[in-house]
Amino acid sequence: MLKDDITKALEILSAGGIILYPTDTIWGIGCDATNEAAVEQILKLKGREVCKGLIILLDSENKIGSYVREVPEIAYDLIEFAENPLTVIYSGAKNLPENVVHDDGSIGIRIVKHQFCQQLIQKFRKPIVSTSANISGHPSPKNFSEVSEEIRNGVDFIVNFEQDDLKEKKISTIMKLEPDGRFAFIRR
Repeated sequence: MLKDDITKALEILSAGGIILYPTDTIWGIGCDATNEAAVEQILKLKGREVCKGLIILLDSENKIGSYVREVPEIAYDLIEFAENPLTVIYSGAKNLPENVVHDDGSIGIRIVKHQFCQQLIQKFRKPIVSTSANISGHPSPKNFSEVSEEIRNGVDFIVNFEQDDLKEKKISTIMKLEPDGRFAFIRR
């Protein structure tokens, strides 16, 4: 089943579609993070402003430098020693469309440690967007059963993997990391 989900998700992402999928935190809506039109579909579905920026998922910290101009050395230690899923906001995003990047030029990146996400990103060879599977302003779903019909009907593919997992998952810790290595927690 996992292999079938990955195959179908790859097909949808490659065609510029959007998926509803499990992550190392809560269920997310995702697309090819380098495809401006696909990102626009997600923003419309969520009713979200472009200026806020989105989080992208990568399967390895070695790939951060492909999307950030200057990666502070401490970033690798923060990621390695984080006890919970950690989204790091870096200054100076690059190689990403404007509608993924925050107005201040920053980008949130999480190195995902989740079976489905890691395999999908490894095979896709590009970052994928990860934004909570809810309409902006509404509560984030703690598991698949809480994802609204509006969201379910607005995506091109819903991953089957972990749909029956009813454990409440939590959102990631968010940290802003400056090019000089200073950091501050935005959400714990």
